[in-house]
Amino acid sequence: MDHNKAAVPHNLPRGGEMGGKQKIGQVNGKNRRVLGDIGNLVIVPAAEGKPKAQVTRPATRSFCAQLLANAQAEKNKKPLAEVVNKVVPTKVQVKKAASDNLAPETVIVISEDKEVKQSPLSGRRKTKKSGKTLTSTLTARSKAACGLANRPKIDDIDAVDVDNHLAAVEYVEDIYNFYKLTEDEGRVNDYMDFQPELNHKMRAILVDWLIEVHRKFELMPESLYLTMNILDRFLSVKTVPRRELQLVGISSMLIACKYEEIWAPEVNDFIHISDNAYARDQILQMEKAVLGKLEWYLTVPTPYVFLVRYIKASTPNDQEMENMAFFFAELGLMNYKTTITCCPSMLAASSVYAARCTLNKSPLWTQTLQHHTGYSEDQLMESAKGLVSYHLGAAENKLKAIYRKFSSPDRGAVALFPPARNLSPTNTNTTTSS
Repeated sequence: MDHNKAAVPHNLPRGGEMGGKQKIGQVNGKNRRVLGDIGNLVIVPAAEGKPKAQVTRPATRSFCAQLLANAQAEKNKKPLAEVVNKVVPTKVQVKKAASDNLAPETVIVISEDKEVKQSPLSGRRKTKKSGKTLTSTLTARSKAACGLANRPKIDDIDAVDVDNHLAAVEYVEDIYNFYKLTEDEGRVNDYMDFQPELNHKMRAILVDWLIEVHRKFELMPESLYLTMNILDRFLSVKTVPRRELQLVGISSMLIACKYEEIWAPEVNDFIHISDNAYARDQILQMEKAVLGKLEWYLTVPTPYVFLVRYIKASTPNDQEMENMAFFFAELGLMNYKTTITCCPSMLAASSVYAARCTLNKSPLWTQTLQHHTGYSEDQLMESAKGLVSYHLGAAENKLKAIYRKFSSPDRGAVALFPPARNLSPTNTNTTTSS
């Protein structure tokens, strides 16, 4: 092998590291060979004084030999489990044995058939100190400062409708916040002073007839509440003679049915139910006049949309509670004073409160209801007393459409329930006198 080694002169030393011990150009056969060519074949020059023999050898030969040597060394090694199972002292053990001569701690042993055993030291490090942390203390103080610590629990009334896409659980809170902001746009002011031929009794007679028509046509409840809204808004901006009051009511219901119903009644149906009091052209002309005065603004929050939400917040899936709340709401629609003084959300909340009082629900008003309605029990007291007073006189009233409707078995006969004692006028007068 010595005749194959090539004597190559050293490179120049750096910065005098050799210290003059080695001359420039000195030949040493044991030094590294200089790469002469980058390729698959390497031409090794011959040593001085000997003939140059060209040797062709693959450049990967040495690498293959190295791989074979590594493979042989791997075979001679012991199995991994035997090596790992040996107890090897860690740096911590060496330091402790040298300083304190303490007993060596157990080391984590990994084997094929045994579970991992943790050392006592690692267990001591992971144990947390008992007591409150600084983060929990600061969080509690922040909640107390913001008034969140003593905040009452509010039931999640939309939890059951998470999988119901029609319930729009993600947007329902924003929708009702928008309703509360825009409900005043659809309200009406006191307009009876501007109607020389009308009074609140005539309006009550018309509403009683429209409720009867609504029931005979088996319309959606939304249609009735929108009809009342269209009627009052038109009467507040247009003077109507007495002979046309029923015509306005018919046209208002026709518009509401076209907006809410899937199969709306036709004009001929209204002509027939009004005993041919008006011709077809008169109804269509009045419909056009109403839409023109209202500027086609029909998307308004009526008491119905609030009733649905507040009944759900009160006692969901309680049919008796639902019928009673709608009974009080329709009594409020018939009364002109209640319609003018109460906004739609307050009428709905008062109806729910009066229904809970009539059915002796406990408590009468919950934190969940106050959260969703935005009204406290004291704010609803006066309007709820008015609704209960209407309930007291419903049986003797000449206008019995609502009373008959809610005395039927399909409505739970809620009109036959005794009025709420705590909201009845007699109870109030007794409490005041005492």
